[in-house]
Amino acid sequence: MGARIDRDQRYWAPPARAPILGRMRNLIMAVATALFLQGCVAGAEQEGGDRFPVSSDFPAGTMERSVFAAGVPEGWRISALQTPERPDAAWKIVIVTGTPSWSEYWAPTIAALPATREVIVADRPGFRDSEPREAVRDLAKQADALSPMLEARSGQRVLLVGQSFGGPVALLMAQRYPERVQAVLLMSAYFGNGGPTARRLIGAGRLFRPILARDFRNSVTEISAQRAQLPGAFAALRALAQPVMFVHGDQDTFVPFSANQEIASEYGRPLIAIPGGDHFLNACCVPALLAAMERRLRRRNRRPITDQRARFYMGLIETLEKQSATAI
Repeated sequence: MGARIDRDQRYWAPPARAPILGRMRNLIMAVATALFLQGCVAGAEQEGGDRFPVSSDFPAGTMERSVFAAGVPEGWRISALQTPERPDAAWKIVIVTGTPSWSEYWAPTIAALPATREVIVADRPGFRDSEPREAVRDLAKQADALSPMLEARSGQRVLLVGQSFGGPVALLMAQRYPERVQAVLLMSAYFGNGGPTARRLIGAGRLFRPILARDFRNSVTEISAQRAQLPGAFAALRALAQPVMFVHGDQDTFVPFSANQEIASEYGRPLIAIPGGDHFLNACCVPALLAAMERRLRRRNRRPITDQRARFYMGLIETLEKQSATAI
């Protein structure tokens, strides 16, 4: 008997019964995968070897680390990765990451951006170099904590990108600070609707939480607290006056493409499918992701696109739209 989806709440619910041996086998596999991923993350920033590119791999001046005080009474120290100030940037792209939250995994995307864009992505509260040490369960509080990233120069507009778990947080940010957000892009958004890979990892994480590293432990905690808060996120999705667009890889095993396809359709929001894309479009499919961003910006800015890199991404997204049956 397979998993079921509660259509009113849009969260994944486990099957009523499952063979014990099958469940144990899946659990053991999930634990091994979780520990393997912890090892991969720990080695991601080590020197040498074949690893994921981080900010230090790119030329000086491409991006820089920064720190800001969270927009909550606790004033947590939040670590972020951002481009230097670009006076000609009409748009600022603010990224709310998934879970666990590691801004360095956005370095290749930041490096590929046109010179006419600024970007900032933070390690969300409770992850990497950001405070506090414990998880922040309240999505609205996370939205408020990250709100300083929405500050922009006079005349500059903000595209808010919510990745995976960061999708509901981004929706609440746009709802709570409507005058500071002009457009929203939901990338592989996670509304409790995990696929087989996510279910294995989350199940293992809950059982073995005490032995997990801090970031993985906090990830399990905030995921466990998300379900009760999803009605607020869906209410924001329905009510937002700003344009909202979904972008999702059709090979995503963490969050099934069909899950967000259904949500986008019900709430009347456009969706772009990335052929062959998995859950991590900022790793597998940077050009396609940037193309989706440019598509969202074009919907808000009718002026001619003169930046050559931005024009390239627009051409790419037009090709993707022709390939996708769900394209806008």
